[in-house]
Amino acid sequence: MKMQSSMRYAEIKTSTPNYWGILVALAVIALAGFAAAHHMDTEGHHVTGMNNQVVWGLPHVFAIFLIVAASGALNLASIASVFGKQDYKPLARFSAVLSIALLVGGLAILLLDLGRPDRLIVAMTYYNFKSIFAWNIILYTGFIVIVLAYLWLMMERRMYKWSKPAGLLAFTWRLILTTGTGSIFGFLVAREAYDSALLAPLFIVMSFAFGLAIFIILLMLSFRLDQRELDHSHLQRLRKLLGLFTAAVLYFVIVFHLTKLYGTQNHDFERFILLDGGIYTLMFWIFQIGLGNLLPLAMLYAPGLQRSNSALVIASLLVIVGAFAQLYIIIVGGQAYPLNIFPGYIVESSFFDGVINEYTPSLWEFLLGFGGVTGALLIALLGIRVLPIMPESLPAEVQ
Repeated sequence: MKMQSSMRYAEIKTSTPNYWGILVALAVIALAGFAAAHHMDTEGHHVTGMNNQVVWGLPHVFAIFLIVAASGALNLASIASVFGKQDYKPLARFSAVLSIALLVGGLAILLLDLGRPDRLIVAMTYYNFKSIFAWNIILYTGFIVIVLAYLWLMMERRMYKWSKPAGLLAFTWRLILTTGTGSIFGFLVAREAYDSALLAPLFIVMSFAFGLAIFIILLMLSFRLDQRELDHSHLQRLRKLLGLFTAAVLYFVIVFHLTKLYGTQNHDFERFILLDGGIYTLMFWIFQIGLGNLLPLAMLYAPGLQRSNSALVIASLLVIVGAFAQLYIIIVGGQAYPLNIFPGYIVESSFFDGVINEYTPSLWEFLLGFGGVTGALLIALLGIRVLPIMPESLPAEVQ
């Protein structure tokens, strides 16, 4: 294998109807998401399913998914720069572009869901350094700046020698970012569903799996649209990584619930999620564990499917389905379970004490969430259209 400098990169040049059709479809859905945000802004959040008990709804599930996946999407670049794995270097540029696109999409959802987007100015100018939310403003904006610099160093031949230190900084920063995102929930001691130090490492391994699943799908789509060579050996490495990360997510989920079960005070919550939580129990066992973990692992490691690109794409899509189910259970399910304000006492009042909080997402929330996702994908696909991001080919051996 030769040095990275011999790898040739080029923009995606395809002008097929399929490519433009995908861009138009993504743009239409993104505009629909913006229109939904405008409707919620003008009419008020009463048009959503959110209420005083469930204040983080479906848009937040989409936003956290994109933010977590953004960190994981940078993993390929980190493996190449930080750990010196030459096989992944041709994918490092696309890894950086995709991570920025996903983070921008996630932050756009959060901004538009504020009802008053101008409130972001307050968050950017007044800091409470005891608040994990204030820290995340710094982490998110810093991530974009660092990854942009990292991308430039990789693309500028004269500055390429500095790309490894920049990659190390980006790697460290994204771990801190994902830890901060998980800590938003882990630090909420009032919620039995959260209040766990395990949420930080859980979010880190979730980012690895979710970001890689999106990366695989877009990589294969881009090479197919432009009819570029993508050898099976590269997909096989990504297949093994996805299997490893998916298994790690499943492991941490099991440890998280076993840890909760060890404490008697958490038994009621665990029963709610695992046995009698209605839609949340259904989503946990069928969509998160079954379709999101076990089935993808079976497809990724089944001997008869090792050379099937279709199986890899389906497994990646299933990981994404499981990701949304997992985040919905964590974010919405955690709020649906009633607050235990006075542990050890029975509290009865007319203020929803001890009552499972109801939440049904509205159409506007779906549109805003999908608008953020399609906006992120649109940025990524336009990025590889105008910048020399993708390698011209990925044969069996990089020449």
